[in-house]
Amino acid sequence: MTNVSLDFQFKSSIDKVWNALTHSDTLAKWVMENNFRPIVGYKCQFRNEEIGLVVDSEVLIVDMPYKLSYTWVGGPINTVVTWTLKQEGEITYLHMEQSGFEEENQAFFGAKYGWSNMVDRMKSIVEEA
Repeated sequence: MTNVSLDFQFKSSIDKVWNALTHSDTLAKWVMENNFRPIVGYKCQFRNEEIGLVVDSEVLIVDMPYKLSYTWVGGPINTVVTWTLKQEGEITYLHMEQSGFEEENQAFFGAKYGWSNMVDRMKSIVEEA
């Protein structure tokens, strides 16, 4: 098994970054449409109607505002996404790990590229004045 592992920094409070990860309306702005709720055991979906993508998720860990984890199952991917947050001064550090890829294949590289682009969109949301 291999994992996508990415690190990001935000000039924003940990609470703003946490909200971007856990509020359905904000998630829709940078990931895709969803019915997400940060409740352990909650089952939800992320949907992109344009490309016919549906991702099934179940929330595994909610440790506000430090850790969030959920399954990410769609198409050929059956993985777990884990976000870990840490604030130091005015900077919030965000580590993202998507675990469970069988190899570094198209799905792996697609996830790595996709999350990088999506978190760039999130950055503009959480760093707004």
